[in-house]
This record gives sequence, structure tokens and C-alpha cells, in this order.
Amino acid sequence: MQAEVRKQMLRMWRVGLLSGLALAAAPAHAFVAYVSNEKSNTVSVIDTDSWTVTKTIKVGQRPRGIDFTRDGKFVMVAVGDDDTIQMIDARTQAVVDSLPSGPDPELFAQDAAGKILYVANENDNTVTVIDLEKRARLGDIQVGVEPEGMTISPDGKILINTSETTNMAHFIDTNSRQIVANVLVDARPRFAEFKHDASEVWVSSEIGGTVSVIDPKKHEVIGKVNFEIPGLRKEAIQPVGIGMTKDDKTAFVALGPANRIAVVDVASRKVTKYLLVGQRVWHMAFTPDEKYLLTTNGVSNDVSVIDVAAQKVIKTIQVGELPWGITIAP
Repeated sequence: MQAEVRKQMLRMWRVGLLSGLALAAAPAHAFVAYVSNEKSNTVSVIDTDSWTVTKTIKVGQRPRGIDFTRDGKFVMVAVGDDDTIQMIDARTQAVVDSLPSGPDPELFAQDAAGKILYVANENDNTVTVIDLEKRARLGDIQVGVEPEGMTISPDGKILINTSETTNMAHFIDTNSRQIVANVLVDARPRFAEFKHDASEVWVSSEIGGTVSVIDPKKHEVIGKVNFEIPGLRKEAIQPVGIGMTKDDKTAFVALGPANRIAVVDVASRKVTKYLLVGQRVWHMAFTPDEKYLLTTNGVSNDVSVIDVAAQKVIKTIQVGELPWGITIAP
């Protein structure tokens, strides 16, 4: 009897040991990234364990804005020259459907529940509202000229759209779908990002060369982030994409043809470091564990991988032509 018990215990120990080894061998950051390639009309799929492209998906003309649905089942990509939002099945990695939008959709934002999608249509001066469950167009919101940047407050009550030519951030009540405030920012605002605590909105201005910090309750610019890189002309520093850590302590700002990511202390709004990445950096996305930040570099046709804690570029991955947007599986 005792011998049989010892055998069972030995078997259990072996199973436990093997399970532990399997867990230890499992990758700590195995996520999947999707990159929209504006010129090659493809989406590159990147495995973040091996940091390699595992698949290239053919999509419509001029793909730019890209994001997962909240349930992680689909990847939505704005194909501007086809005037639609295509949906990629995350399991099969194939285009399976499309959503209606206006002319030249560029960026979009969805509510926290993943039920409503708001799409900026660059050539129509509108934001299209889409019911994601029914995959139906609910209507349009008139905004400024050349709308692009899109962000939504954590509570889903306020949508912000930036218009490149009007140089404004439009605050939109999502219930009434009416603009409740317009905030003037510097020239050619391209991107907007709420802090996670909703206390500020950061808006990048590509031609103005700044990031405006807006109080979303007062609808006022309360500060600016400025950039200066020795050896570079000021006009070469063109802020576009913004990424902010979950604790709202550090922001990363893509500086376009400056080929750098600025690391910004959010509290002081001061740049603490510049990271050299690929050529013409556009946008970025964190891995869900926030260990890595991936940037799209449009001219060098690659993605830079940044170790967030070390604030260091550790890898470069070749993708399609003119990579623009990026999203990573939630």
C-alpha cells in the first residue's frame, strides 16, 4: 500500500515538474501585432515572441487607421481609397466583412463597450457613427476640414476629433452627437489622446511642432510640450502619434521625419529622452503588458521595438511599404 502511494506521489511530482517547465518555457510577451501598410495595401502580422512577420494580409486601397474590436475577435482597418472599414477575422486572419463609412476614412475610435464606432472621414469633413453589432451606419457628425485624430473619454461621454486644416479639437457629446466646444490648437493637429484618468487631452500638431495639453472640462489649452533636437531644423520635428502609459506618468510622442520618439514626463510636460527609431515614424502601440512599444516607420518600411522600462530600441522588423497604423491583440 505504501509503495503504491509513493508511486502516485512520484507521478504527481513528475507531472508538476513538467508543467512548471512548460510554464517557464512559455513566452512572457507572446502577443500579435497588426500593421497597416499604406502603400502596399497590406496588413503585416507580427508575432511578438519571435519578433517576425508571420503573415501578410491583402486589404483594400490605402490602409491606415487600425484597431481591434473590444472582444478581440476582429481587426478593423480603414481603407481610405475604398471608402470603407474592412474587418479581419483575428482567428483566420482573413478579411471577412466591411463597415460603411464616408469618403477617405483615416482614424477611428470606439466606445468602451465596443458597440459604437466613430470614423473620421478626411475628404468629407464628417465623423461617421457606426453600430458595430448591426454593422450599420447610424449617421454623420459635421466637423472641421480634414478630420483625422480621434479619441474618446474613458466614460464614453465625450468624443474628440481633430481637424487638420481648421486647426481645432472638436469636443462632441456622444449622446446628442453635437459639438459642444472647439479648442484652437497649433497647425495641423494629427492625433489626440486622453489621459487614462481623463484629466487631460493631448493633441499633437504636425506643422506647429507641439503637443497641446487641454483641460477637457474647461475646454482650454493649459500647457504645451515643446521639442528641440540638436542638429535638426525645427520644421523637421513633426509630432504625430502619442502613446501614454497606464499610470499616466510617461508619454511617448512620434516625431515624424525627425526619426525619433520623444519620451515625455507627463507631470512636468518635459522631454526626458529622445529615442532614434526608423525613418518617418508615424504611430505606435503598447503590448498589453506594457513591456514593449512598437512604432511604425513609414519611409524605412519597418517597425521599431522599444523596451519601455529601459527606454531603448531593441529590435527592427521589416514590414510592407509605408507602414502607418498598428494595433496589438488585447
